[in-house]
Amino acid sequence: MAPTFTVTFTEEHEALRSTLRRFLTDQAPSEAVRRSMESAQGYDPALWSRMADELGLHAMALPQEYGGYGGGPVELGIVLEELGRALLPSPYFATVALAGQALAASDDDGARARWLPAIADGSLTGTLAVAEESGSWDVADVRTSAVHDDGTWRLSGTKMFVVDGDSADLLLVVARTDTGPGLFAVAGDAAGVGRTLLETLDPTRRLARVDLDGARASRVGPRGDATAYLRTVLDLAAVALAAEQVGGAQACLDAAVGYAKVRVQFGRPIGSFQAVKHKCADTLLKVEAARSAAHHALAVAAGAPGELPVAAALAAAYCADAFTHAAKENIQIHGGIGYTWEHDAHLHLKRAKSSEQLFGSPATHRGRLADLVGISAPMATKG
Repeated sequence: MAPTFTVTFTEEHEALRSTLRRFLTDQAPSEAVRRSMESAQGYDPALWSRMADELGLHAMALPQEYGGYGGGPVELGIVLEELGRALLPSPYFATVALAGQALAASDDDGARARWLPAIADGSLTGTLAVAEESGSWDVADVRTSAVHDDGTWRLSGTKMFVVDGDSADLLLVVARTDTGPGLFAVAGDAAGVGRTLLETLDPTRRLARVDLDGARASRVGPRGDATAYLRTVLDLAAVALAAEQVGGAQACLDAAVGYAKVRVQFGRPIGSFQAVKHKCADTLLKVEAARSAAHHALAVAAGAPGELPVAAALAAAYCADAFTHAAKENIQIHGGIGYTWEHDAHLHLKRAKSSEQLFGSPATHRGRLADLVGISAPMATKG
């Protein structure tokens, strides 16, 4: 029988969760979230610095030899759950969950020594650029080229849907070489780099188009065909996003239940009506199942990397669906007020729908999961 991987949360883990939740409740209430998402930078730089200096969040899951605290996917997952719960606009996901994990997993001591300490202390922001105009997150579909010229690498192509790509100091770009795909580091302000902020559904998470025209780059990670490494990076990203989605789904459930307790209709709290009870119960089941899938994937990422592709695909598919379901039901239970701009319910739904497509749709992940476990797609039936 295959071993089961579960997360055992310690007192330190619970202390991290409660401390971060208090911090976000005090420093990032709804009004602050709205101010940040509407600002020119898209986040609060002062709060970003406090997250690094006072809480050490940026260093939490990075290796100690590069300025981190030596944690891993489990600790990062706790942080992302709480950030997803608060809908905090910040470069944390792009910088730590994407760029930081990609560098930490690279086994490239030079690259890690060069950039991880600055990520850990909050002085450097970064991101990962994979998808292109096709919208595919499959490494095999990358067409951006990397050419070795005059002792340096130069990249040409277009990247789409780059999280915080308009402002990141460091771009980690997946590009194709003569020997296969690889990962390359490009300064955000380098010559030959053009960045355009995209108009997107979710105002709390910025996405950008990045155009590369002979931009100077340096190679990160394995030389030659780095497909296996890049797929691991994307699996880690998918697991990180799943943890964030669980936090968002829980926030929606809490909001719906809280409102159902106080909203009175026909002389009774609406939570006493069977239809509303069923909505809340169904959402609870989906959120708890999503939490189990995400926590399993975090445990696998921390202790059984060989099992990561299956765990990541499962978590990515289920957590995306659960977040969207919880966000929709939250709006339904709130009734008319849930549809208004003034209420936060729409912000969670927009994050849920946007996240649903990041790193591939739930259907894409289910298809990959079927391939990984050896289930053939059903034959189309003739009509």
